[in-house]
Amino acid sequence: MKILIKNGTVVTPEISRITDVLTQDGAVSSVVTDLPANDADRIIDATGMFVLPGGVDPHVHMHLPSPAGFSSDDFLSGSRAALFGGTTTLIDFVTPEKGEPLPLALEKRMREAECSLTDYAFHVSPVEWRESIPDEIMECIRLGVTSFKVYMAYKQTVGLGDEDLLRVMKAVGKAGGTVTVHCEEGDEIERLRDRFILDGHTLPLYHLLSRPSRLESSAVKKAIGLAAEAECPLYIVHVSTAESLEHIREARSRSQTVYAETCPQYLLLDNSKYTGPFEHTSPYVISPPLRTEADSDALWHALADGTLNTVGTDHCPYTAEQKRAGLEDFRRIPGGAGGVEHRLALLYTFGILTGRLNFNQLVNLYSSEPARIFGIYPRKGDISAGSDADIVIWNPEPAGIISAESHHMNCDINIYEGMAVRGSPEYVIKGGEVVVEKGEMTGHERRGNYLLRTIS
Repeated sequence: MKILIKNGTVVTPEISRITDVLTQDGAVSSVVTDLPANDADRIIDATGMFVLPGGVDPHVHMHLPSPAGFSSDDFLSGSRAALFGGTTTLIDFVTPEKGEPLPLALEKRMREAECSLTDYAFHVSPVEWRESIPDEIMECIRLGVTSFKVYMAYKQTVGLGDEDLLRVMKAVGKAGGTVTVHCEEGDEIERLRDRFILDGHTLPLYHLLSRPSRLESSAVKKAIGLAAEAECPLYIVHVSTAESLEHIREARSRSQTVYAETCPQYLLLDNSKYTGPFEHTSPYVISPPLRTEADSDALWHALADGTLNTVGTDHCPYTAEQKRAGLEDFRRIPGGAGGVEHRLALLYTFGILTGRLNFNQLVNLYSSEPARIFGIYPRKGDISAGSDADIVIWNPEPAGIISAESHHMNCDINIYEGMAVRGSPEYVIKGGEVVVEKGEMTGHERRGNYLLRTIS
């Protein structure tokens, strides 16, 4: 299958220029002005549109188990929603049971993801320390995983204490991998949560109050220190607060390898969402919680100056009924919200059109830099000869309103409900085939591929 894209503005982190793109057999074959049609199977006129590498979302949770049931998107429905939003590669997580070998948990998760319509990779989570963990990490690397997720919160289930966290970091660093960290001081959070319930405070507001920003920033500082001691590259997920940014900048000034991610919800929503009745506030129970407008402004500046490297979504939707599991106790509200479908539209509308970002920065944040950090660049995150033909042709003209009634995620609530956005993917090309065209799936629901990553 040959597709010729004519007259579009190709945007990468380095360039923006009007040129043609030819794809063949699932890969980009040429990026040259005035390419001849020759024997192209299809010609797409992209005049007035932007030709972008397909999005790489470094942080999603499909089919995630919780006491309220699995998150409402599985790999099929979630990847379909991702394609509608211009994301063609997902990086999900492997969370083993206690005592379960990491490679076994990885192989089970790979089977769950076989229905994905996007390509996919995983971060594997050591949820405890065993003497066999270093060998298990090495085996996961052999199976194509180069990043390992640890939690400083949720210590009753998946979180690690400081000593075990350091051990994991040392093992991953020695193996050549990267540790990604959920940074919140879990012990203090649990004390606050329990105290609020004992005092009769049950509403979602107390989710916010039990997770103050200082417990994120202090955990970020601690994680940076442990990673330096372990000589392990560090990737901090879902940064939400201005104080965390200062610790990241300080570490970088010492030439420590520290990457950082934020999410659209922390850029665009604030903690006023927790004021009101349960039905209106429970959708915003996510961890870390939404912060202040000042924090959001600081995050936007950090995207522009390079302190923040990526924008993931932390996509983990639950239905209104699932959220009601915490009607009498905010601790039982399943934490998470959907967003994989909206990342590009939100960044374009509130980043590009407001002048906070330029288009090259946007492409870097949503595609190229996550691909680089997690070892799939330039196969992903680029439009050059030899790259995978995962391409978004972005039409800047359409105007829309985000709504649970029209989104493609398998969920009846949407934290961006009613938000006006501009632009949409006119075409999404995955693996050299048009899979979304003018807001409709084309019927080419070809399964995605597991991405085998290697240590460079």
